Amino acid sequence: MNAIQSGADYFTKQTRIIGALMMRELATRFGRQGLGFAWLVGEPLVFCVGVIILWSFTKPAYEHGIRLAPFIMTGYMSLMLFRHQIALSLGALQANIGLMHHRQIAVLHLFLARNLLEILGATGAFIVVYAALLALRQVGLPQDWLLLYSGWLILAWMAMGFALILAGLALRFEVMERVVPILSYLLIPVSGVFFMVAWLPPAYRDLYLLVPFPHPVEMIRASVFGEFTPTYYDAPYALAWAAVFNILGMALIYGARDRVDVE
Repeated sequence: MNAIQSGADYFTKQTRIIGALMMRELATRFGRQGLGFAWLVGEPLVFCVGVIILWSFTKPAYEHGIRLAPFIMTGYMSLMLFRHQIALSLGALQANIGLMHHRQIAVLHLFLARNLLEILGATGAFIVVYAALLALRQVGLPQDWLLLYSGWLILAWMAMGFALILAGLALRFEVMERVVPILSYLLIPVSGVFFMVAWLPPAYRDLYLLVPFPHPVEMIRASVFGEFTPTYYDAPYALAWAAVFNILGMALIYGARDRVDVE
């Protein structure tokens, strides 16, 4: 019982620290005046709506039999979740280096707070865009709610782990600060956010699906478009990669404290 109580107390302490850092991050990033915290959702929302409007003028209403607006929504929101976590993780330590004077705050706390905050913002924006398209009759209700939740959560967890890996490497190797922006752009073609796996030639699908990133994106689209739209994914495979990413990322971040100069 003492061990269980100690574990519960430790977990409570860690969640309080991360929660406090998230509130601080909200205040420093968006301020307390004007729209303030609303920009956490508003920022990705504006970008997604802008892309939908732009593409609606340059592309047909249907692509391979799939309606354009929900296709962009599922792809672009997934891409933003990935890229924003990477970008914010890269500068997490430098922006909060003064907090390292507090013994209770670990380097990992800073990264977890930023990533969790970005997940919340992207999730809120996804819900708002989905509701707007639903009201405009551009999309129907999800065919499988559990698949939608699972795909989005796996994607968020995978993105966080990948962001932690890149941030951990950047703490060790200065060249990574130049390499990471290039890698974030390479995510566009390899993540499958702007095309469906079914559009690939059959001979290349299995090879492409060795990449873990398209799987949660395909899960999200399977839930939105339904069974009549062919999708290809392996949830356990994606979940395993997400776990590996997070374990490796946390190990890299945890072992980097001795490289942090707080003077």
